[in-house]
Amino acid sequence: MAVDARIKAEIGLVLYPGCQAAMVHGITDLFAIASHFSAERGGYKLRVSHWEMDAAGGFTRGFDTDPGEGGSPQLLIVPGRLTGPVGAEEAVPYARWLLDRHAAGATLASTCGGTFMLAATGLLSGRPATTHWLFAEPFRARFPEVRLEPDKMVIEDGDIITAGGLMAWTDLGMRIVDRLLGPTVMIETGKFLLVDPSGREQRHYSSFAPRLTHGDEAILKVQHWLQGRAERSVAVPDMAGQAGLEERTFLRRFKAATGLKPVEYVQNLRVGKARELLEFTRRSVDQIAWAVGYEDATAFRRVFNRVMGLSPGEYRNRFSSGSELPVAA
Repeated sequence: MAVDARIKAEIGLVLYPGCQAAMVHGITDLFAIASHFSAERGGYKLRVSHWEMDAAGGFTRGFDTDPGEGGSPQLLIVPGRLTGPVGAEEAVPYARWLLDRHAAGATLASTCGGTFMLAATGLLSGRPATTHWLFAEPFRARFPEVRLEPDKMVIEDGDIITAGGLMAWTDLGMRIVDRLLGPTVMIETGKFLLVDPSGREQRHYSSFAPRLTHGDEAILKVQHWLQGRAERSVAVPDMAGQAGLEERTFLRRFKAATGLKPVEYVQNLRVGKARELLEFTRRSVDQIAWAVGYEDATAFRRVFNRVMGLSPGEYRNRFSSGSELPVAA
């Protein structure tokens, strides 16, 4: 299945003692298959690398589908392991490196107990995440500040993606293929691997994947800040203050870096959080509007429709996880 195509992104797998080999090799194959189907249509491919800590405490590629290309991964995935999550001390050097990569714009992801390593970075504080249901209580005890939702298979929260049990790497892989190569390639990959893509078609209504590799550190700092507080009142002067920029300069640089005005960016973040609530809760649309930061539910409906091409009620009818959730138009 050789492919000859431009590289869309590099995905790095973080290897550590005892990490789940089946996940590492399986998701590497999944991305290779997806790259093949994408290249057949003249699209991009994915570069996959495996990163290990060396004797000096640095991290280097031990495997690379495209050696000699250089650069850094745009997305890093931490696998779980069969013997249970990493301990606090063992996680320290990995967490420090992941934190550095995230600060440079990389999206971070994990499966199973790998979420413990992501949580050790401190980046999950106040944010939703999932892990294997068996590890839920130890996780809550160790990281009480994280909004753990172990019933969910995958939680995609902008620059952080977490997946649940040992085999949830297939769901994570399909989400990443959808995000980077599109739904058609995702569905073809699922058919080839006999992975049921049902329930993933919601991704046809594109989820917000913010630009994080633009290189503007001041704007990246604001993006990370917004990710954890978009449901609260956020004004442009507050964002400019976080960036340490004069307001006019901030507005110009934010649009140049993200492709969106700050207000549009916040709206997309809020709609993303609203989608989760529409899919997985019984809250009314008005309650969801208030939960994601809108005092005016009519304004929320208008924004949601503009971003998604569906009303909140239509979205719930199509993509809710239950069959008897109340519908609010």
